[in-house]
Amino acid sequence: MTLTEKNKKYLLTGNEACAEAAIQAGCRFYYGYPITPQNEILTHMTIRMPQVGGTSIQVESELAAINMVYGSAAAGARTMTSSSSPGISLKQEGISYLAGSELPCVIVNIQRGGPGLGDISPSQADYFQAVKGGGHGDYHTIVLAPSSVQEMADLVFDAFDLADCYRNPVMILADAQLGQMMEPVVFNKKYKPVLSKKDWALTGADGRERNIVKSFYSVKGELEEFNAKLQKKYRQIKAEEVRYEETNTEDADIVLVAYGTSARICKEFLNKNQSLNVKVGLIRPITLWPFPSDVIQKISERAQAILTVEMSAGQMVEDVRLSVSGRCPVHFYGRTGGGIPTPKEILKKISEIVSVKEKAACTTE
Repeated sequence: MTLTEKNKKYLLTGNEACAEAAIQAGCRFYYGYPITPQNEILTHMTIRMPQVGGTSIQVESELAAINMVYGSAAAGARTMTSSSSPGISLKQEGISYLAGSELPCVIVNIQRGGPGLGDISPSQADYFQAVKGGGHGDYHTIVLAPSSVQEMADLVFDAFDLADCYRNPVMILADAQLGQMMEPVVFNKKYKPVLSKKDWALTGADGRERNIVKSFYSVKGELEEFNAKLQKKYRQIKAEEVRYEETNTEDADIVLVAYGTSARICKEFLNKNQSLNVKVGLIRPITLWPFPSDVIQKISERAQAILTVEMSAGQMVEDVRLSVSGRCPVHFYGRTGGGIPTPKEILKKISEIVSVKEKAACTTE
């Protein structure tokens, strides 16, 4: 199976689009372990990697996968692993080592319900784990959140470029619905990898000084100096790489904040409820880290209320509240355990917000 015809639309699952985009972005080393709902990534890589001279290995565990990624990244290769929530938890030590060694790679999490083994239904309950580090130490992964199968492909191209640019792990944070659903995809045939010179890579020290890739610092003061370097890099990422999408926010009374599948549902709500007495807009964070705090802050200065919609018990809403900092009320609606919000439920929540506001106005009068 080759998916290289120019301007042709392919009907693919989100998982297949993600895997194919990685190959077209120059990924030649993939390591994975089976877990639903991301198995199509592993299957696609197993079929396609030999066709492009790459390597795809179904490894013995998630721990093996992330440490093989470490090895390939240290050698300067574009490399990727994928899993779903429990498997990503097992990879956290390795992700911390990758961040601590400044090694570029892409990690895909097709989230499922939890905690524990949970189920194989869609979830967004890994937000904290993704954006707050997940492993030990002061580090960040860049986190990209697609909301369509097309974006499952597009953001993978971006993920590899960002990883190389900043020498940092990048996570694609999707969910079971995005991974399993099928939509038309057009691959970017004009794409050319932003290939940074990897003069730090372990490629053999013939004719040059040897390179060292490490995350251990035994001399007093070295680790603090290294952490200061990391924090400087993270500040640069926050200044230059924030991504988001705005819909009807200019004069909105209530602004929805949602990402991924939840954002798709919020868009459907906007399309179906254009005749509401209250104006509703949407902010869709595309980078969950760095988070679009500044734009949410500005919107909170003119909006009457913000409603965060998630497939969790409430995680991103904490970053929204920090961004708003009391400028307007921040409300939350979430579903857990594989539950998916519906436009009808969002309408009901908005009606409750408007009702409370009207009662408060009457009391004041």
